[in-house]
Amino acid sequence: MDEGKTIKKKLLFAMIIFFILVVASSVLLYFVSKKQTSLEGADSSVRLSAQSGFACEFAEAQKFYPFCDGVLKVTGDRVAYLTLSGNEAYGYSVKYTNPFCVFGGDYAVVFDLDGYGFSVYDADTQIYSKSTDEKIKGATISNDCFVSLILGSEDAYGQVMIVDDEGNYISNKWISKDSGYPVAVKFNDDSSVLAISTINTNGAVVKPYIKLLSLRTDNNKIVADDYAIYSTENDDIISSIIYSGKRFLVFGSDSAYVVTGEAISALNVSYSSMNNVFDVDDHLFLVYSDGVGQVNKLAIIDSSNNIVYDSSLGSVVNAYNTYKNRAVISVDRRIFVFESNGDVISDISVDEDVLRVGFVGNDKVIVVSTSGVHTYTY
Repeated sequence: MDEGKTIKKKLLFAMIIFFILVVASSVLLYFVSKKQTSLEGADSSVRLSAQSGFACEFAEAQKFYPFCDGVLKVTGDRVAYLTLSGNEAYGYSVKYTNPFCVFGGDYAVVFDLDGYGFSVYDADTQIYSKSTDEKIKGATISNDCFVSLILGSEDAYGQVMIVDDEGNYISNKWISKDSGYPVAVKFNDDSSVLAISTINTNGAVVKPYIKLLSLRTDNNKIVADDYAIYSTENDDIISSIIYSGKRFLVFGSDSAYVVTGEAISALNVSYSSMNNVFDVDDHLFLVYSDGVGQVNKLAIIDSSNNIVYDSSLGSVVNAYNTYKNRAVISVDRRIFVFESNGDVISDISVDEDVLRVGFVGNDKVIVVSTSGVHTYTY
């Protein structure tokens, strides 16, 4: 009898231990699964219509660009600055057939592509509005409000005109008679050097060139001098220029070069297709893929050419923007906020297609979606 009771106690004890192990395993499995899910998906899901901002029709939303603490509304007959509640702070009439908008820090240049007009804005006003004698083919604006325009030319490949921060034309514009068609332009951080990429089609093969102009003050006027000109090792068209880590970086579809005042050298990257490049606090953010139709990936490279981050993003990069040491990138229906060192500060999924993104300070992003303008504090 005593032996039977002992066996029953042992069985009961074994059942209790088994039950505890099952519960513990279930809890552990739950947390492991939850961690795995968080690695594969966004940190949270956000309904954009529930966020602060204002609603509008899709056709209207396409005209909004995040700018300073609001949005710039750009149309063919008007450029206006709106607060994030939708109130107009200022508005100016323009006559642009094909308006384009480019930003540099707290400034924006709006120009009529293949037209003759352009204008410059900050958060307070239209700084100036001017016209050109030749058609505008492209433009850039520096953080100091210097503007460079790529213009057509009847007797040359093209020309590059520079405008200072007060709207004065720098008298000696650069006319490309030998170097080829100007494709892209970019200032350095203090607007003392302008880099120009050109494409020469005269020979048997297409030949790219990189030209540097230095800007200096002479008798209270800014003049541009020839500084350097380089050719590249291959025949890839140089379509993008950024200034990062106190140097110009120039990019073709599958090639990259470092350009200084002394030399040009190949940047040691090996990506099949480089789709987007931009600078974040002297770190190169490079969106690439392994081929057409492949998933987009992000590589972050510091000023010593060390890769500090390299991971998949998604199928379609909708928009990106930067602020100090941070970048916001919209991919598919996800919005990521990165620090320049590769840390992911925020990762959310949204319920609408995103058109453009921007920052308001360090902890808030502007999202222009198909339904309007929204903000999200991360």
